[in-house]
Amino acid sequence: MGKLFGTDGIRGVANVFPMTTDLAMKVGSSTAHIFKSSHRRPKIIIGKDTRLSGYMIETAITSGICAMGVDVLLVGPLPTPGIAYITSSMRADAGVVISASHNPYEYNGIKIFGNDGFKLPDEIENYIEELILNGEIERLPKPSASEIGRARRIDDAHGRYIVYLKNTFPRDLSLEGIKIVIDCAHGAGYRVAPEVFEELGAEVVLTGDRPNGKNINKDCGALYPEHMASIVREQGAAAGFALDGDADRVILADEQGEILDGDQMMAICAKHYIEHNKLKDNTVVATIMSNLGFEVALRGLGGKLIRTPVGDRYVVEHMRQNGYNFGGEQSGHMIFLDHGTTGDGILSALQVLAVMLREGRPLSELKKIMERYPQKLVNVPVRATKPLDQVPEIVKLQHAMEQRLGAEGRMVIRPSGTEPVIRVMVEGASREVIEDVAYSMASCIQKHMTGQD
Repeated sequence: MGKLFGTDGIRGVANVFPMTTDLAMKVGSSTAHIFKSSHRRPKIIIGKDTRLSGYMIETAITSGICAMGVDVLLVGPLPTPGIAYITSSMRADAGVVISASHNPYEYNGIKIFGNDGFKLPDEIENYIEELILNGEIERLPKPSASEIGRARRIDDAHGRYIVYLKNTFPRDLSLEGIKIVIDCAHGAGYRVAPEVFEELGAEVVLTGDRPNGKNINKDCGALYPEHMASIVREQGAAAGFALDGDADRVILADEQGEILDGDQMMAICAKHYIEHNKLKDNTVVATIMSNLGFEVALRGLGGKLIRTPVGDRYVVEHMRQNGYNFGGEQSGHMIFLDHGTTGDGILSALQVLAVMLREGRPLSELKKIMERYPQKLVNVPVRATKPLDQVPEIVKLQHAMEQRLGAEGRMVIRPSGTEPVIRVMVEGASREVIEDVAYSMASCIQKHMTGQD
């Protein structure tokens, strides 16, 4: 067995290791063992997205938790940030999310939150891995028959989360008379999202709201926002928002149907926050994947960008450690630490709309604050990864390509934390150059990591 946790929890094809019922039960037992409190009856929240395999994994994790003498509170399909919020607000000992986020329905995953609603640090994930992989969890003493945990459903979790989201929107603003398009990706936000915006007064045009267990993320949502953008144009909407499968990120379309990614949304918000003294230290925390144009725009506003490894939890960790209050990822994760503990697609959409209303200008104008540098991302499928710096041919070519890009460009090569691919991202002033560099590197990696030309 190899490492279980990637950049965002455990993930894989359902019914294939590591996403098996056997492992899920052990994850449940390990989580219960680590977070079990001695001073009261411990409890752990479990939520999920709309995948068919969610029932199977949910039952297995519940069994593992109950077997360790800890109660389970089941919330059913709910966005990942909603489960983080419920975990904290109900003072549970931990929260578990069953979701593979943006991946196709065949995949599933497990994410764990602490009692404060924040994702677990590497040390605790590593401890869970040790308990499982060395068999220690199976040797731990189990409670007596009278001390086994119970499982029950929470019927009002959706309502609690909706109230929380509405309270993050300024009370002096209203969405009355504003038409917006929401693509729920047939995922976890399909019930919550439309209710939030409608209760705030918006006219909502809904799509991707008919989950059947197998259509999550299929040609819709944050990975395929073109459909949402076309509806914005057809309906004459002020904006459109495409969520991903677990609704922890969002991609935007302006009133002209032009798509904006996470960098552009962050730039719009950051400008407003800097001008109104709401951005701590005038600093935004993003990842190595954020566009150079975002960094240049911030610099022009008197702000700065700090980069972390890929993964919204690394962004959050850096923000918490250094007192920053805003950050995110190009992929659409946006973290507003003044409001929440993790990326939240619905909350992010609300904050962008609030800036739009405060500024009194359409999104097509607000987005001009940032000019995107050409960027090319190539995914190279691999069966197994080894450190790239141990392959001389790759190291040599990477050095040559970085010299070719010069000071006006950059390249990031990294293994994906959620898929068996190596990602090659190149950006710079010339699209022709960056595409040539990206494909040259991808070809070299494919040859020397997979043996294929």
